[in-house]
Amino acid sequence: MRMKDGFRGERCIVLPQAVVKTIEDDPVVSSVFITDIGYYPKARYHYRKRDIPISEYVLIYCVDGKGWYSVAGRRFEVGRDQYFILPPSVAHEYGADMENPWTIYWIHFRGSLAPFYAEGCVAPLDIRPGDSSRINNRIGMFEEIFKTLGSSYAIESIRYAMATFQHYLASMRYLQQYRAAGSRQQDDDVATKVIHFLEENLERGITLKDICAFAGLSQSRLSNVFRQKIGYSPMSYFILLKMKKACELLDDTDMKINQISLKLGFDDPYYFSRQFSSTVGMSPTAYRGMHAKDAPSDSLKF
Repeated sequence: MRMKDGFRGERCIVLPQAVVKTIEDDPVVSSVFITDIGYYPKARYHYRKRDIPISEYVLIYCVDGKGWYSVAGRRFEVGRDQYFILPPSVAHEYGADMENPWTIYWIHFRGSLAPFYAEGCVAPLDIRPGDSSRINNRIGMFEEIFKTLGSSYAIESIRYAMATFQHYLASMRYLQQYRAAGSRQQDDDVATKVIHFLEENLERGITLKDICAFAGLSQSRLSNVFRQKIGYSPMSYFILLKMKKACELLDDTDMKINQISLKLGFDDPYYFSRQFSSTVGMSPTAYRGMHAKDAPSDSLKF
């Protein structure tokens, strides 16, 4: 069995060997750098087996669903809000769960500092949403790296992308320090905490039951408290946040509408479009047409 190609909503970039060679010779970025980067939403039948080891570390960050992997004779299960890093020069295999396939951000990387960032990451490590979590910020870093590498191979763009990548890796290796650096003053207000929880779960289809479990309140109590403070029900406000993010992605990226739909937790792009139209007052296509900036070039700049 081989890895299935063409996952719905997938995005990936494989840096050309000429660019990798330039990176290896550059003193600024050669210490740790990306060779491949991508995002696979709900990647059913995703499977990869490498009997011939590769020279890169493989980072897989599961934000939803489940999967598994085997390395050095050990098998691990991985679920949402977990990540792991496979070492280079070791045969491995991994795949999505058949019933609840994973949604993953993945990066291949190497360099002299790579072993330092990957140390202790063979077994799955948790990145759970909480009062001080910054999951949405980390995903924003990934998107910034992806957009930069997708728009230009100029050395200054490469240097910026790889510097941001080091911050991305540090946000995982130094998880508590990363959270503490961005933490706000403790706020016991339930609505404020729930809003943060919703923002940290924008890419998932969480339910009112999930929100109540986080808040420790019954559905009726939570709905009353949240509506009094915010003016919307929790789920209505969650949709507003998703559509706000959809507008940002339509404005600032060249992602296709079905890719945005899947990224924001909507399996059906037509349902996503209906929700967008109902909330914003026009279709995603019409919104992008009205707010279009300079069209991104199809050609990469070297």
